[in-house]
Amino acid sequence: MDYEPISVALKFGFLAVLYLFLVWIASSARKDLMRNRGDADIGPGMTPFGGGGGSAGTRDAWLVVERSESLTPSTRFDLFGGATLGRSADADISFEDRYASGLHARVYPRGDRYFVEDMNSTNGTLMNGAAVVGENELGDGFTISIGDTTFRFESQ
Repeated sequence: MDYEPISVALKFGFLAVLYLFLVWIASSARKDLMRNRGDADIGPGMTPFGGGGGSAGTRDAWLVVERSESLTPSTRFDLFGGATLGRSADADISFEDRYASGLHARVYPRGDRYFVEDMNSTNGTLMNGAAVVGENELGDGFTISIGDTTFRFESQ
């Protein structure tokens, strides 16, 4: 019996499975990079009144604490490069709120506009009282509410 056609089919089958595995790995890595595309060199717990200045096409913007049990009202957080919000120490803006997830939401620039996106949190994120679904564009004076904590978006 001639086994050459079976051997060739098995080789191509193995290569197809290997190719699909590599595509799956690349897709997974791309999703992780897109989800975590905030500034990598900004450490946990972004400092208030941080240095700023926008790059070309990005305007300066801040989140100002309006109401919180763990943050001082009127504290300003610079959004240069974007920021994640949540209860985790890994969040750029970390705060204690019983309704907040570890990494609850993120605010990020695209061109000269800023967007807010819920990061699959348990209790959701509100923008001006409405639930955030997908990415929502922020305007000057808009509010972002996570549980009992509220931030006001300000931009120049």
